[in-house]
Amino acid sequence: MRYPRRQDLKHDAAAKSMFLFGPRQTGKTSLLRNQFPNALYFNLLQADTFLRLSGNPGLLRERIDAHPRIEGEPVIIDEIQKLPILLDEVHEAIESSNRRFILTGSSPRKLKIGNVNLLGGRARIRRLFPLVSAEIDDFDLLRALNFGTIPSIYLSEDPEEDLLAYAGVYLQEEIRAEGAVRRIENFSRFLRSAAAMNARELNFEKVSRDLSLPSRTVREYFYILSDTLVGRLLEPFRKTVRRKAVSRSKFYFFDIGVANILSRRFRIEAGSDTFGPAFEHFILNEIVAWLSYSRDQREVTFWRDQAGHEVDFVIGDEYAVEVKGTSSVQQEDMRSLRLLAQEAPMKQKIIVSMEPEPRLSSGGIRILPWTLFLNELWNNAYR
Repeated sequence: MRYPRRQDLKHDAAAKSMFLFGPRQTGKTSLLRNQFPNALYFNLLQADTFLRLSGNPGLLRERIDAHPRIEGEPVIIDEIQKLPILLDEVHEAIESSNRRFILTGSSPRKLKIGNVNLLGGRARIRRLFPLVSAEIDDFDLLRALNFGTIPSIYLSEDPEEDLLAYAGVYLQEEIRAEGAVRRIENFSRFLRSAAAMNARELNFEKVSRDLSLPSRTVREYFYILSDTLVGRLLEPFRKTVRRKAVSRSKFYFFDIGVANILSRRFRIEAGSDTFGPAFEHFILNEIVAWLSYSRDQREVTFWRDQAGHEVDFVIGDEYAVEVKGTSSVQQEDMRSLRLLAQEAPMKQKIIVSMEPEPRLSSGGIRILPWTLFLNELWNNAYR
């Protein structure tokens, strides 16, 4: 099934080359094949292509020179991190013939730490995420909260089995290929602890004690997850004075299903203890993808003061978003939003909920059904 992806690269490709990064199976190849059907395409996952170009990188230039230039169609190199030496040839082609390239990869980490040619600002960076609600007809919230939205898994007949295989592929191929860790068995144990910490503040010392690993190793592992796009660190919003914010980050896996399979957590139902954190995770993924796809440079943070009052997400300095997995939001649920607004006035204060109809509470707090919030989000109401 083809999904109408919100990441539109046609305008960018006409202006400049780009790197397109996204975790495995998020649909990078399908997106590019759909948007650029006539592009000259090199897939470095294909053994014959990899062997030819690794033995003679100059063949890339010769193939490009022999291919007729088609207006608006870039040269695409899939999984560029497998053969970074090609970036020198790409650089030369951009300079000498003004060619446009799209270079994809499941992780930018190997390029960042490998002292390779990153084209000196000649390429923009774009991201592709798992499917978002706006890309799926008849979107099923509970299915997304249980199994995530990686395209090949969301509509799978056996999503749990496919997630198990996906986690295995990630461990065996992504981390081993990166050469990021010395002992994969320690990292495997760490992944399950990281999944248990999903949507929570990070406590490196606690994870260190639980796994009997040095704290610096645990810290490094979390940053590896972030660098390989398998997780993201959410920084605290610190622009409050009287109510001092916490200093620890929160951690979220890039996909809810991946977090669930690693922590052996399924059967999430409305009203269950696991529903709220998964619902919060889902809303964050939507916000992050929307900001990226709409080329919005604002950051998403969270606010939590030393007394434990917390607002789940702050978009820039303008929108405070609290997520409640309840169909009946109470006054107590609004307390943290009101406290944050006392020191950091927001353009809007929003509670995303399971309530069936929107309403406006005292202090200008908007209580929205999750479907309405997402409709507004993807229609750019929070610019």
